[in-house]
Amino acid sequence: MEKKTLLVAFSTQKGGIGKSALTVLMASYFHYEKGYNVGVIDCDYPQYSIYKMRERDKEIVSKIPYYKEKSYSQFKTLGKRNYPVERTPAPQAIETAKRMIDEYVGGIPDIIFIDLPGTLNSEGIVQTLASLDYIFSPISADKMVLQSTLEFASIINDRIISTGKSHLRGLFLLWNMVDAREKSDLYKVYEDGIGELGLSVMKNFLPDTKRYRHEMTELIAPIFRSTLFPVDKRLIRGSKLDLLADEIEELINIKQ
Repeated sequence: MEKKTLLVAFSTQKGGIGKSALTVLMASYFHYEKGYNVGVIDCDYPQYSIYKMRERDKEIVSKIPYYKEKSYSQFKTLGKRNYPVERTPAPQAIETAKRMIDEYVGGIPDIIFIDLPGTLNSEGIVQTLASLDYIFSPISADKMVLQSTLEFASIINDRIISTGKSHLRGLFLLWNMVDAREKSDLYKVYEDGIGELGLSVMKNFLPDTKRYRHEMTELIAPIFRSTLFPVDKRLIRGSKLDLLADEIEELINIKQ
């Protein structure tokens, strides 16, 4: 049976909830830590934040000997290149994914993560979402964020999944930026309401911690968010990133 590349997106129509950050963190964790072949397509016009992060990361590595050596050592250990990052308008996302699969160095990509604009009204968004395999939508306990994301998920359910005409195999909500002091009965109430809508919430959640905002800089320090390196093992503890990655790995059934 021919291997199939999975197309996965962290997608929502509410900005500032961390979909681009999650895309980078999971892409790097799956590629550099779990050993999968990964690609990223940035469709989040006009900021193209992931594409620009890759450019900044490359510039830092080229200027700082410590990071240059770290990059070389990583390549020798893993035996593969950094995952590719391309930018393209949302309507061309699937065509770009097909080209990335054809041109991928070192085999066939296991997963291509696609970062989409935060609105269903953008041209080509619905068609692109219907061509994905899995969608993960970050949510928070903020009522505006929750309402917006539930509307988004309900539209995906009604217009894409329930029609039976899409490639989409699953849509999962995940709690992001959770204040541990609030992870209580309030979330249980929200999750009960979400369940009544026929939507699924992931077991693992990501805490609200400043480390998620830390990108690679010219200062030599443990790295959390980078397109060229995985999260430093010293920063994993308490981040729950590894637990989330394990759950996603299981949900998308990538090992089969």
